[in-house]
Amino acid sequence: MSCSNLTMWVPSKPKLDSSSPLSFTSFITPSSLISTSNNNHTPSRSSSAIHCSLRELRTRIDSVKNTQKITEAMKLVAAAKVRRAQEAVVNARPFSETLVEVLYSINEQLQTEDVDVPLTNVRPVKKVALVVVTGDRGLCGGFNNFILKKAEARIKELKTLGLDYVVISVGKKGNSYFLRRPYIPVDKFLDGSNLPTAKEAQAIADDVFSLFVSEEVDKVELLYTKFVSLVKSDPVIHTLLPLSPKGEICDVNGVCVDAAEDEFFRLTTKEGKLTVERDVIRTETVDFSPILQFEQDPVQILDALLPLYLNSQILRALQESLASELAARMTAMGNATDNATELKKNLSRVYNRQRQAKITGEILEIVAGADALA
Repeated sequence: MSCSNLTMWVPSKPKLDSSSPLSFTSFITPSSLISTSNNNHTPSRSSSAIHCSLRELRTRIDSVKNTQKITEAMKLVAAAKVRRAQEAVVNARPFSETLVEVLYSINEQLQTEDVDVPLTNVRPVKKVALVVVTGDRGLCGGFNNFILKKAEARIKELKTLGLDYVVISVGKKGNSYFLRRPYIPVDKFLDGSNLPTAKEAQAIADDVFSLFVSEEVDKVELLYTKFVSLVKSDPVIHTLLPLSPKGEICDVNGVCVDAAEDEFFRLTTKEGKLTVERDVIRTETVDFSPILQFEQDPVQILDALLPLYLNSQILRALQESLASELAARMTAMGNATDNATELKKNLSRVYNRQRQAKITGEILEIVAGADALA
């Protein structure tokens, strides 16, 4: 079957990104896509001549349909995992908040005493350890790029201040990024998992604890992606060590980064299709009793609680990073599904026009032959 020539009008501002793997140009070879210009047309439109057969168009339409099914399935899987990740964060929050209240109460009792707690010692900063938390997989938009750019910007700031630094990379994407840049000193490479556990948090906590207590570093900063909503996540930096006796989680500028509200997502059916809905839930915590007295020495309790608090905050950062990654993947797959739908519609339009032109040409040939015989 010979290929016929067809001109399809494309708006000057198409909805599909030409760099996207689901864009229209990704299914058309450069040799078959010829840009033309015509002064008689309006300046807001451009024309592209497509040379392909009906069989090729059918193959492309089937390929786009299969891609659309895959991306839609990945979107729903990511939505279900986001729900579980958010449940893990919220279920762990009462323990974390109560631990904060206990630390604050003990700190108030120790205000008049001269106490030496290693994890709360503030000394002149000469070297900083950066714990960078990234994802293990791609197909999640700019999630990994944003946190890595944040880390690069922080490293540049430390160099400007004349401070030494070392990186602890958590996540396969971050590991591969820093392995390709040998000029960045890395203390340890750690792989993440689909569901963060206390064991993983303990491995990171042990490493930063040994670096800080041995005075190899004077400050430890945690870089991770804070989950805000389904379509928004913020890369944040907060000081992990030395620990604040009050227990607040603040960034390098002293701004608290604790979340008071959470968004829950659930899968529902709407018009026969699975969709995602969200609810906003505010976490309520019980106030710690100020008249509670401790049997043990407050210093002993503080020595036991601060490492536990360090582990809980690292685990919380891993969980928030995972929730942000899944939300970003859900959004990216949703956009890919929309692009596939638009691309399928455009290809179907081209296919129908070409088939109609072919049928019309055959009818004209038959009519012309009949007239010649008559």
